[in-house]
Amino acid sequence: MPDPASSPARPLAIAFVVDRFGARFGGAEAYGVALMRELSAAGHQVTVFAREYDAACGLDLPFRPIAVGRRWPSWIRVLLFARRAARATRSGFDIVHSHMNGWCGDVEVVHVTPVRYRWRVQPMSALRRMLSAVSPRVRAYLGLEARRVAPRPGHRVVAVSSLIAHQLSQAYGARMRVPVIPPGVSRPGAGLPDRRAAVRGELELDEDAHVCLLVARNPMRKGLPTVLQALERLPREVHLLVVGANAAARDRVREAPEAVRARVRLVGETSDVAPYYQAADCYVHPTLNDSFGMAPLEAMSFGLPVVLSPAPWCGFAQYVRPGEDALVISHPERPDELAEAIGRLRSDAGLRDTLAEGAQRLLERHAWPEVARQYQDLYAAILCEREAAQIQPRSQ
Repeated sequence: MPDPASSPARPLAIAFVVDRFGARFGGAEAYGVALMRELSAAGHQVTVFAREYDAACGLDLPFRPIAVGRRWPSWIRVLLFARRAARATRSGFDIVHSHMNGWCGDVEVVHVTPVRYRWRVQPMSALRRMLSAVSPRVRAYLGLEARRVAPRPGHRVVAVSSLIAHQLSQAYGARMRVPVIPPGVSRPGAGLPDRRAAVRGELELDEDAHVCLLVARNPMRKGLPTVLQALERLPREVHLLVVGANAAARDRVREAPEAVRARVRLVGETSDVAPYYQAADCYVHPTLNDSFGMAPLEAMSFGLPVVLSPAPWCGFAQYVRPGEDALVISHPERPDELAEAIGRLRSDAGLRDTLAEGAQRLLERHAWPEVARQYQDLYAAILCEREAAQIQPRSQ
């Protein structure tokens, strides 16, 4: 019998199930793209099952679309997607690796707060809890998640952070063992052109401007209001660059005082964020809700000092040594602390050097090849368990 702690001895046929495949769709999606890039480079045959595939992600994999009509409510669309994904991946694959709520995966990766934790563990009013008990939407999500995490041979639930693993154990019992495999990061390639001056020119930012960067699909949830309030406390040389700005973010900036609005640059959703990391001087992430937080880790790979929310608002904060790898404020809605942290980064070269050294050590622990190795070990254990239980592989 193969050693379950070793990677598979042969290339595997892997079905990867996700809502949308592409780094521009968000952190969880970027996790999937980077991981599948590593696994396909290792020789595994990866097929993507999703509603949408972003060709600009730089990875050309076989793609089988799962169509779900937009006319349905969101919870029905999730149910339909889960059913169609299960049917599409029923055979022909050694491993089904899923990032979606449903029951098709051999490996189920949980990126967000578990549904049961949100609706059955977290405090809420008696009326809201009673309404959730009869809500078809909540009941559908709870039912899908229960099937997703139900223990069975040849099956694993993976959390992307210790925070999510803790929430799963609170929701489903302490006996639920959930491995934690956090996201990785790729260091910028040596041949990556330096576009700092060009991007600053395009954005009409002076070279002596101190640019704080925020990258998010939903900047409001990642702390944009706090950053805008911090700007009011900072000198006019401090600017904010928001990449991924949506309508809500633009509305919020329009409501800010003129002295703040003039120092904010908004860029829409893009697949190429590297030039904006190069143009920035620090990364700000006073997020209100992140199971991990890939953007600050990516910012570190570009040499930017980072300011974070603490756990439980930011799962990545659990992997950071405050003051050594990054600066961590006490609460995501403390603009005074955020302004003070940005001011320290501007004035204290020694602090910037300390954070850069700490970030380099942290990056070594979060390299994508290491993340891929952990998943391949997990696949090997699943195949070994399946063989021991005499479960027919999906490919037969």
